[in-house]
Amino acid sequence: QVQLVESGGGLVQPGGSLRLSCTASGVILSNYHMGWYRQAPGNQREWVATITSPGTSSTSDSMEGRFTISRDNAKNTVYLQMNSLKPEDTAVYYCGLGCSGNLCYDWGQGTQVTVSS
Repeated sequence: QVQLVESGGGLVQPGGSLRLSCTASGVILSNYHMGWYRQAPGNQREWVATITSPGTSSTSDSMEGRFTISRDNAKNTVYLQMNSLKPEDTAVYYCGLGCSGNLCYDWGQGTQVTVSS
């Protein structure tokens, strides 16, 4: 069974930072494109960032410069570093395995990120 477990979410003030982690079991992440997505209440799931199996990354235009995706193949883990957080970043953040667009082979359970004073 493939399992993706996200961690690192929580409540932060505007301008703060969080680092999300996605650790996998039952699959070798280095073989897959990995993605981070988010979904706010009433909204569709939104692409945040992707990192390819070779390790190149891309980030949504609205988050570029603030969010960075990375991976540590030795730890079978993908990260999302989020800086300069804004209230509109509040959402459930999901880790996706083998993603293309909004389709992924599998998803993590999600971790809540709340940006508020």
